[in-house]
Formats: sequence, structure tokens, C-alpha cells
Amino acid sequence: MAARRITTRNARFQQWQAELSNRRTRQREREFLIQGVRPISQAVAHGWPLRALLFDESRPPTAWARELLDGTAAEKIAMAPELLAELGEKDEGVPEVVAVAALPEDDLRRIPVGPGFLGVVFDRPTSPGNIGTIVRSADSFGAHGLIVTGHAADVYDPKAVRASTGSLFALPVVRSPGQREVEEWLAGARGGGRDVTVVGTDEHGSADAADFDLTGPVLLVIGNETTGLSAAWRERCDAMVRIPMTGSASSLNAASAATVMLYEAARQRARRRQAADV
Repeated sequence: MAARRITTRNARFQQWQAELSNRRTRQREREFLIQGVRPISQAVAHGWPLRALLFDESRPPTAWARELLDGTAAEKIAMAPELLAELGEKDEGVPEVVAVAALPEDDLRRIPVGPGFLGVVFDRPTSPGNIGTIVRSADSFGAHGLIVTGHAADVYDPKAVRASTGSLFALPVVRSPGQREVEEWLAGARGGGRDVTVVGTDEHGSADAADFDLTGPVLLVIGNETTGLSAAWRERCDAMVRIPMTGSASSLNAASAATVMLYEAARQRARRRQAADV
């Protein structure tokens, strides 16, 4: 395995360091950093294009790292441990590997709309951690994609990537300027014979989530953590549903609400399949 070495804060190191905190740098360079064994493994398993693998030059690689370094076409860079520790952002110690991955295109056609479509829109999220958590839940409950709309936190912020625990690489996640672009995409799906029901979530929704049919093609819309859904999305939704609550809290965290709705959709669909098999 031939590898370059970086032992000083040269231009490439400074670029990767900037990509951790600056979305403009990530966008300009069309790349972002992946930290952690599971996220990197998931990126490789799902064929995500990796540009470079940065590894600790001071210690022998584990079996996992050796297989990764030998089996991946990405550029290999042996890095001084103190520099790799900065890029790994771990509380303690030095990560064995940090990956540099290419950014995909934000094309809504990456999300397939089939007969059992289940998708999620997250409207103007401010927390990258919430984005990552919703990606993880959407992947867990069988959704086909996530759309992040409006002026929002970045899907490829390290906090979002870590919170997804690798699901970002298994599920299409697309950034969209706003509701209008999503509506055009939905119109294309309707033209292909897929009529998708757009379901918003709100504490004052007209129906409980468990009482609303989520078994057909559905796009769930989750609002901003503070202000909820925008007026444009409220107008576009075919229905507004609520999650019943019995405690003193007035609402759920956006990621929690999305997880509840995704679970409910998965539960209803599983029951329908079971009934059809009887």
C-alpha cells in the first residue's frame, strides 16, 4: 500500500480542518469528512465515493483498518497522530482512520417513488444533530429518502454525519431550496402514476397519527424546531396530524416527532402486510 505522509499543517490539512466547520468550504471542494468506524464502514458498504483515507502513521493498523486501506481505491495518507486527532474530533485519543468523501448531487431524482413510498421532509432545521437523528430513524423504519428544505443546517456537518451513525450512506438525503422544488418533483411522481399524500405534523392537527392511514405513498413533513412548518408547507399538506401527548410538554423535539411518525407508518404497513397474508 503506497501512501503519502502529512506531518505538518500544510495546505491539504488546513483544507480538511476547514471542512469540519465551514459548509462553504465543503460545498466548494465538494467533499466532507467521515469520522468513526461504523460510518466509514457503512460508506464503503454502500459504495460511497471516498477520495482519501487518513490514517495514524504511529501505530500498526487493526484488521479493520488494514482491510479498509487495502480494499479501497481512495488515496492513502499517513498522518501524524496529533494532526489526525484534530480531524477526528474525539474527546480522547486518536482515531485510527478518518475518511474524506465526495458530496453527492442534490437531485431529488435520487429518491425513488414506488408503490410503497415513504419519505420525509425536514423544513428549515437548525440543528445538524436533529438532521442526523432523523436520517437514522428514516433508515431504521424503511423510508426511501429524506429532503431537507429551505435555509437549514448542513446535512454534511460532522455533527449530522455522526448522529446518523452511518445511515446517511444508506439513505438518499437531498437538500432542496424550498417547497416549490419538492412540489415539482411530486408532480413528476404523479405523472408516473404515483399520487403521494403529503402529511404535516402539528400539535393542533385534525387527526391522531394512529388514526390516519399512512399505508399508501406518503411524504411526512416535519417543521423547524422552533417555529414549526412554514406557511407554504402548511398550505401544501393534504392533511395535518398530531401525536397525542398526556404529559405537561406541549410538543416533541423535531427528531422525536419524526421518529414517532416513521414508527407509526412502519407499524401500519406491517399490520396491512400481515392482514394480506392471512
